Amino acid sequence: MAWNEPGGNNNDPWKNRGGRDQGPPDLDEIFKNFFAKLGGKSGGGSGSSGGKSFGGIGLSLIVGILVAIWVISGFYTVREAERGVVLTFGKFNEFKDPGLRWKATFIDKVFTVDVKSIRHLPSSGFMLTQDENVVRVEMEIQYRIVEPYKYTFAVTDPDESLRQALDSAIRYVVGHSDMNDVLTSGRELTRQNVWEELRKIIEPYGMGIDVVDVNFKDARPPEEVKAAFDDAIAAQEDEVKFIREAEAYARAIEPQARGSANRMTQEAQAYKEQSILKAEGEVARFNELLPQYEAAPEVTRQRLYLETLEKVYSNTSKIMVDNKGSGNMMYLPLDKILERQTTYTLPASNQDTLEGLRQTSQDNTQSPSSSRSDRTRTGRN
Repeated sequence: MAWNEPGGNNNDPWKNRGGRDQGPPDLDEIFKNFFAKLGGKSGGGSGSSGGKSFGGIGLSLIVGILVAIWVISGFYTVREAERGVVLTFGKFNEFKDPGLRWKATFIDKVFTVDVKSIRHLPSSGFMLTQDENVVRVEMEIQYRIVEPYKYTFAVTDPDESLRQALDSAIRYVVGHSDMNDVLTSGRELTRQNVWEELRKIIEPYGMGIDVVDVNFKDARPPEEVKAAFDDAIAAQEDEVKFIREAEAYARAIEPQARGSANRMTQEAQAYKEQSILKAEGEVARFNELLPQYEAAPEVTRQRLYLETLEKVYSNTSKIMVDNKGSGNMMYLPLDKILERQTTYTLPASNQDTLEGLRQTSQDNTQSPSSSRSDRTRTGRN
């Protein structure tokens, strides 16, 4: 008989007695009965102690499993280039170094931040210069995180904030510069000004970021005037090249000129010392000769004259012979005679004559006093 047929009220699973309407079971009563059984409160008589024992073991097992899951879930790893920021109940607690770490789940919360890698952030766009020209500027910054706590909690999105600060710094610097400076000679100054302006902008926010470098990648005018500016840039580069070549030439020629000047100075100093020593020698010679001249003036004068003639004629190849008493002077060009001898062979008679002339020349060299006396008499006559 079905429980809902007449006379089947005893089989009603919902225990609807007393004429109550049939309906779904009471969930509170079901859970109450379940926990009562789990705690060992259900049942009576001899089975009550066994129910209590079974319920205590089951509760302890569940609590142990939950504790194990809680402990295992707290392990985490901080990488070598990272630092961990630990919050306890939402308040900063400490930093964690790289390695295997543990946190209390649902109590501690950890944020890992890379503090060693160098990050890149580009920026570009068309900008208006001070002289009301439009240029396209492309820059890139390199930065790293130095304070992980400030980087994580100082601003909502530090990377986006840094991007906006970079755009603002570039537009400010370009807006206070001329177009020619941005495109040609003032690129380095523009880069430095952008770096300084960016630091001024991000410093009040305390984002824990350090800007390592700013790279000026490109700056170009609009396409309509690009050809003219290319020519201007090429002329600027040629000017710099010529200046460098002139400086290189100056650096190369200057040591040579300095060496020549030092050489001339040393030669002049040597000539000065030589002249001084020569003059001192002449003075000493004159001082030695003066007593002899005072003792025998005629003999000393004659000797000086002959020594002077010997010095003059020692470097010449021509001989002047004065025939005594004839009034004629014979000229012997020995240099010409020697040159002719090398070109052709003389006849026997001429060879005898040449040998006689050579012998005469040798005799005059060996006994210069007689020839000097002859020349002296000729000169006096």
